Amino acid sequence: MSGARGVTPGGMKPHLSFWQIVNMNIGFFGIQFSFGLQQSSMSPIYKYLGADEASLPYLWLAGPMTGLLVQPLIGAMSDRTVTRWGRRTPYFLIGAILCSLGLLAMPFSPTLWMAASLLWILDAANNVTMEPYRAFVSDKLAPRQHSLGFLTQSAFTGLGQTLAYLTPSLLVWLGMNKDAVNASHIPHIVIVAFLIGAVFSISSVLWTLKTTPEHPLTAQELAEIRSRPAGWRHTLGDIVSAVREMPATMKQLAWVKLFQWYAMFCYWQYIMLSLSTTLYGTTDPASQGFRDAGLLTGQVGAFYNFIAFIGALALVPFTRRYGPKLTHSVCLMLAGFAMLSIPMIHSPALLFVPMVGIGLAWASIMGNPYVMLAGCIPPQRTGVYMGIFNMFIVIPMIIQIFTLPLYYRSLLGGNPENVIRLAGGLMLCGAVAVLFVKLKKPQAEGLRLEETEATGAA
Repeated sequence: MSGARGVTPGGMKPHLSFWQIVNMNIGFFGIQFSFGLQQSSMSPIYKYLGADEASLPYLWLAGPMTGLLVQPLIGAMSDRTVTRWGRRTPYFLIGAILCSLGLLAMPFSPTLWMAASLLWILDAANNVTMEPYRAFVSDKLAPRQHSLGFLTQSAFTGLGQTLAYLTPSLLVWLGMNKDAVNASHIPHIVIVAFLIGAVFSISSVLWTLKTTPEHPLTAQELAEIRSRPAGWRHTLGDIVSAVREMPATMKQLAWVKLFQWYAMFCYWQYIMLSLSTTLYGTTDPASQGFRDAGLLTGQVGAFYNFIAFIGALALVPFTRRYGPKLTHSVCLMLAGFAMLSIPMIHSPALLFVPMVGIGLAWASIMGNPYVMLAGCIPPQRTGVYMGIFNMFIVIPMIIQIFTLPLYYRSLLGGNPENVIRLAGGLMLCGAVAVLFVKLKKPQAEGLRLEETEATGAA
């Protein structure tokens, strides 16, 4: 299989076909199905188990904290790993197995503390898998194919999360009772969705490992890795030195990610409560209106993720022509206006209109920042820099968790709709901030050639 060919003696990576890039990214489908289940179901599960509305952000702390601790460490470790299976593969497999176990257990949580504890395990496992996956794409692909690789990965983010959001509704359409619940008031359709997610998590990663082996390391790369001092202190030292030597482009992108990820965390935590208030006039978890809002949240979430699935590949020619910076700015602007409009909509059917803007932004968020990043970091430190870059996702989430409860009642009136409005305003701030990011000229010019060749290969 040509996808298994290694780096040529001249140091050139082989050109992969579109379908080889698809196979390489199928594992990301399972990872993102898991994240989609968390985004759509964790706030309702917490409410079913008795959580206070203003305290919801604290219960989401697991994701950003595990990302903050796990991703840079795993990135630095994977840069140093030498096994018969490759540098990144062991982390994919271990993370996928742990993730599947967490998904199996989550919907059977009898108490709030158990659900919160399982989320810590689940998010740690997802982060162990996801960070090396980002580095894997950069490892496998020549620079001219980076944006196609990362935008294809973004497409699988959209597809995985589409199905995760839509699964409870599909189960109802297939005949399951939407009002049937277990002793903890968790709907049976949510329980089955998590069981399905456990299967997807491990099977999709196994598919990637079977179809897309890592490039064997060259003698020079092996010698360089083995020359590094061993031990956890030196691994942490790699992280510290990488932060100290961080490229300017990466520092500028940190501000963009602050706005967009604070906004997305606000959206995920409160969209169901916002729709429950706007359309059904309740936030009572025992009411039918609350369960209906949960199904509607899944449907509109599935729609915006489907838009992201289609949009990720549709954005390729725009990124080629206008560059990732301007494309990302426009997408964030569309999401900002979309979120601002949601509290004004009182018809379920009309909610699908703003989801187009949110879906395009989600496609861009999961692809274009990595396109901008890939051109400014040294290849031999891809793992650690991808891990640090993902810290720029989780730090805004941690800031959101500890700040939003402080002003939820005083400044936002205890109204979930105002949290969605806040998210919209922050997305517009992100759209402005990305315009100040300075890309290296060779990268900006190379994107056009890169996408022309990659699109032609597809």
